[in-house]
Amino acid sequence: MHYRPSELFLTRGMGRHRERLTSFELALRDAGIASFNLVSVSSIVPPNCKLIPKRRGLAKLSHGEIVYCVLSRNDTNEPHRLTAAALGVALPKDRSKYGYLSEHHSYGQNWKQASDYAEDLAASMLASTLGIEIDIDRAWDERKEHWKIAGHIVKTTNITQTAMGKDGLWTSVMAAAVFCG
Repeated sequence: MHYRPSELFLTRGMGRHRERLTSFELALRDAGIASFNLVSVSSIVPPNCKLIPKRRGLAKLSHGEIVYCVLSRNDTNEPHRLTAAALGVALPKDRSKYGYLSEHHSYGQNWKQASDYAEDLAASMLASTLGIEIDIDRAWDERKEHWKIAGHIVKTTNITQTAMGKDGLWTSVMAAAVFCG
C-alpha cells in the first residue's frame, strides 16, 4: 500500500494525572487526537503537502482511524520541572520537493527557547538538503534571514507545548504534525 498525504495539521496538548499513561492520554485529548490510532513516522513533509488549520484536518478524520503523525512528547513527575515538546516545520519554496519536521523535547527550556530550537532544527535540516551553507554559530534570526535571502525556504513554523511539573502528578506535554488527506 502506498500512501502519500496531501495535507497535515499541527496540534499540541498537556495533561496531568497521578498515572503516567493517563497523563499522556489527557494530553492527547487536549490536542484533539486521542480518538485515533496514531502511528509515528519520521520527519518528512511530502512534496505538495499543504499545512491546514487543525479544525479542517480533524474534520477529515474518523474516530478509530489509523492516522500517521510526527509526534514529540515529554513528561515529568518532578514538581517545578519545566518540560517541553515541540515540532519545527520547514517547507521549501519549490513545493515539488519535500520538507522537514523536527521533533524536540527538553527540560528547562521555556516556550520561546523550545519553539525556536525546533523551528531552527527543521530549517537547518531542509537547508542542508537544498545545498544551503549553514553557519550554526550564527544567531537564529540571522540564519532565518539567510534562508529567506537564499530563496529556497518559503515557510518555517512550529508548535510547542510547555508545562511545569506538579507535586504528586505526572505532567505530559505533546506536539504533533498529523497527516490527513
